[in-house]
Amino acid sequence: MSDTDRGLRVSELSYRIGSAVLVDGVSIKVEPGEVTAIVGPNGAGKSTFLRLLAGDLKPNSGSVTLDGRALDDWGDRELARRRAVMPQSSTLSFPFTVEQVALLGRLPHLERRESETDHYIAAQALIWSDANHLADRSYPTLSGGERQRVDFARALTQIWHPVEDSARYLFLDEPTSALDLARQHDLLHRVHKFARHNVAVVIVLHDLNLAAQYADRILVLDHGCPVGWGVPSRTLQPELIQNTFGLSVIVAEHPTKDVPLIVPNPSPPEIIETGNSN
Repeated sequence: MSDTDRGLRVSELSYRIGSAVLVDGVSIKVEPGEVTAIVGPNGAGKSTFLRLLAGDLKPNSGSVTLDGRALDDWGDRELARRRAVMPQSSTLSFPFTVEQVALLGRLPHLERRESETDHYIAAQALIWSDANHLADRSYPTLSGGERQRVDFARALTQIWHPVEDSARYLFLDEPTSALDLARQHDLLHRVHKFARHNVAVVIVLHDLNLAAQYADRILVLDHGCPVGWGVPSRTLQPELIQNTFGLSVIVAEHPTKDVPLIVPNPSPPEIIETGNSN
C-alpha cells in the first residue's frame, strides 16, 4: 500500500431516505495521526455521516475507501480489527461487569476464549480511559458519564494494537455528551494522544471550542451539506458560524493556546408575553 492510499478517503458521499437527503456530496480525507471533528446544528447529518464512514450505512452515491480499498471490499471481521465505533449511547442492558464490557472489544480478535493478553489489553484500555476503578461494577448501575468512559475503553480495546502494522480508525459519536467539564477535556486529551499512534479519529462534537482545541481538522455540516472543512483557525469564522448555527459570535485568540476561542454574542430573543391583560 502506498502512502497516498493510506487513510480514509470520502468522495462525493450522499445518503437519502426517500426524498429526504441526509448527507449531500461530502468529500474529505482523514489521515492517520489526526483528529477530525464533525460539527453542525441538530439534524445536520453528523451521526448519519459517521455511520456511513463506519460502514453501518450504505451510501446512495459516492464512495468511502479505507487504506485504498472500498469499504465493501473489507470483510466484517477484517474491518472490525482495524476500525472501532463508539455510538452516542449503548443499548447494553445485561448485568455485565465493566471489565466484561471492555473485553467485548476483543471479539473480532478471538479464536476461542479470551487469553491473558486480551484481559491485559482490556485492563490497559480501562486505565487509559480512567475507568479502571469501575472494573468490577455492573455496567447498568453506572452513571451516564461513567458509561461513556467505559464505552470509550471498549472501543480502545478493539483497536489497541495495529494489525499488520496498518493504520487504525476510531469513530466517536458525541463521546462527551454526559461528561462534566473536567471529564470532557480529560477524555478529549486522551483521544488526541491516542490519535498520535497512527490512529485516524473522527469525532462528532457539539461544542465548537472543544472541537477547536482538540481537532486537527473540522468538517462543518448543515442540512447534510459540507459548508466548512479545514484547520480550526481557518474554518471556524464568525460568518460561517452565524450562517450555520444562527448565532452571532466573536472569534478571538485563545489566551494560552494557538486555537480560536468562540464567544457567543447573541441578540436578546423576542419573547411573546402571555397572560391576562386588564
